[in-house]
Amino acid sequence: MREVNSFKKLSIIIPAYNEEKTIAEIIERVKKVEVGLEKEIIVVDDGSTDGTREILKKMADQGIKVLFHEKNRGKGAALRTGFSQATGEIILIQDADLEYDPREYPRLLEPILDGRADVVYGSRFLGGPHRVLLFWHYVGNKFLTTLCNLCANLNLTDMETCYKVFRREILEKIRLKANRFGFEPEITIKVGKLRCRVYEVPISYSGRDYREGKKITWKDGLAAIFHILRFRFFD
Repeated sequence: MREVNSFKKLSIIIPAYNEEKTIAEIIERVKKVEVGLEKEIIVVDDGSTDGTREILKKMADQGIKVLFHEKNRGKGAALRTGFSQATGEIILIQDADLEYDPREYPRLLEPILDGRADVVYGSRFLGGPHRVLLFWHYVGNKFLTTLCNLCANLNLTDMETCYKVFRREILEKIRLKANRFGFEPEITIKVGKLRCRVYEVPISYSGRDYREGKKITWKDGLAAIFHILRFRFFD
């Protein structure tokens, strides 16, 4: 187990696809947050076709590392690319929209920094302020989280959350395969199989609807069921 005081660097992985309206803002927010560690910001453009790539090319020499996929391959594939380039002892996932607030980083990092946790999930359902959105999205999320808990032997409240933080050595033990949003159940099932010390902390959530650019759909929900069963019983 890594000594607690050996944590020097936090790698923040930001997968981005067609987020020209928010990408510059989220990067600036990540830069501003103080965490007491050196920050490594890695943005992976996953084949954007709006103006995201052009914005990132201009920002590439401003203290961030930018990687490009020539074609859209999905969030899971973008995260694998980012993980492969990360050099921090702690790795954190940040979406490229503005739904999740980087000012939550100290709360997310605390259980790892003080030696209690190997993995931390930021839960939107543990009491933090959140925008009120669609009822059936909530029901779907709770169903998928419950099914994933059954298969992973965990008691998470929010498996689909963006905010997931890992000790580097945990990710090094896991071979990831899912390319799209199947990453969420895949990583949860595999963390459960490793019997990692998993913590949840409450976070705020400023969710957006489809008019504002939300991408996940009911098809991804059906795919998540497949991935939960796949990675529990056949991988």
